[in-house]
Amino acid sequence: MTLQIDPPAARPEKDPPGRGRSARAASPGWFRAFWRWHFYASLLVAPILLMLACTGLIYLFRFQLEPLLHAEVMKVEQPADMDFTQPYSAQEAAVERAYPEATIISMTEPEDEGRSTRFSIVTDSGEARDVYVNPWGAEVLGEINPDTTLSGYAVRLHRDLMVGTWGDRLIELGACWAFVMGLTGYYLYWKGRAARRRRPHSLRSRHGQVGLVAGVGLLLLLASGLPWTGFMGAKIQELATDRGTSMWSLDPGAVSDPTSTLDESLPHSHAQEVPWGSGKTEVPRSGGHSGSSRANIDTALEIADEQGLRHPMTVALPSSSDGVFSVIGYAFDVPSDERTVHVGRFGGEVESTYGYDDYPALAKVVAQGIGLHEGRSLGLWSFWGSTLMCLAIIASCITGPLMWWRRRPGGSVGAPRGRLPLRASPFLLVAVVVLGLALPFFGLSLLVVLALDHLLIRRVPALSRFVDSAPSTPTAPPRTKETT
Repeated sequence: MTLQIDPPAARPEKDPPGRGRSARAASPGWFRAFWRWHFYASLLVAPILLMLACTGLIYLFRFQLEPLLHAEVMKVEQPADMDFTQPYSAQEAAVERAYPEATIISMTEPEDEGRSTRFSIVTDSGEARDVYVNPWGAEVLGEINPDTTLSGYAVRLHRDLMVGTWGDRLIELGACWAFVMGLTGYYLYWKGRAARRRRPHSLRSRHGQVGLVAGVGLLLLLASGLPWTGFMGAKIQELATDRGTSMWSLDPGAVSDPTSTLDESLPHSHAQEVPWGSGKTEVPRSGGHSGSSRANIDTALEIADEQGLRHPMTVALPSSSDGVFSVIGYAFDVPSDERTVHVGRFGGEVESTYGYDDYPALAKVVAQGIGLHEGRSLGLWSFWGSTLMCLAIIASCITGPLMWWRRRPGGSVGAPRGRLPLRASPFLLVAVVVLGLALPFFGLSLLVVLALDHLLIRRVPALSRFVDSAPSTPTAPPRTKETT
């Protein structure tokens, strides 16, 4: 891949009739240069975006798909002779009997009368499992490995391609170049409006029309997803921590990184070993030790209900002898409703509360961004909006390669010829530098690409012809008809 910057010195051609020299230089040169950048960015970005859009679409519909795929454990029927459910403490006891060596991490209430209660556990071998209990009879229905469900695979692919750090870095690199592809795409859409009017039903016109919609969603999804990236997200968090704030809702008393992939929408809080951004909040502890626990999971839910938390709630069970029940209210569709109540395990008193109003300002922004990214902040509007964006991105990732396939030449990649006149345009130079600093993976990879272009590709004629780059000793390129 090569991205050419400045054109070689060449004698200006005679201006076409009715057009000045500045108009001629600004239109075809800039258009082909941005087209070239858009083309090469898409080589890296399209496969990654296609994977992210498909896995994101699966994750959007996880609450509809998983109950269909695992109806035997996720769905229940109310017995004809029973009109009350069993206490959650009785359901918890059933899980303890079925998995005596496991540790129960959390419990999530059923969404409605036709759903089972979910207990997230960690087995004695350290593996995460979701155990489902019939709330009517308090019997264990079965277990699921959350990593091997359809949504579990989607989450792991979406996060790091299931290969760890290298996968995370590759996705982050693709996300950075996706910004470039989106920005250059809008430039091409504007400059190519005359060609679209001449051929409104061509594949190129369809690609531009879909990209007009997909680009907005793409840029929003990329911006809201950057806090999760392993490199850039970590650096932003370091800067925020140094300034006494944080990107995350760092409640030290709540569950950290729930084991169930269906709990990804819960507030991403942290346990005691991860300090809060301000460093001023102490970890809630249960007071009034009496030698045995008097409060239970039902007590915690009752107290949280009195505090105004929304159902269905998730309860993180105490992890130590003086730990607390951390009850997390339902805020899936309204991130500003995120709130956790910590209930003492002995007297059942409220030890502390932590919610959206307590977040640092940056964490509030990130919480809303995550809600938009996951298609849940604005209810069905954002859900179907995110669905539309995923479908538009998938369509763009398909129509783009199809255009290249139709016009592909023999013996080369078929990249458009053109160079950005950075030396002649200080504004453009500053824009590229700022983009490289704001997106470090883009800036670093751009330097590598330019170095390869100048030191290797231009010096080897076969490579230069294959990537459609200008050789080190430039010659006048043949005049070709621009493909529309």
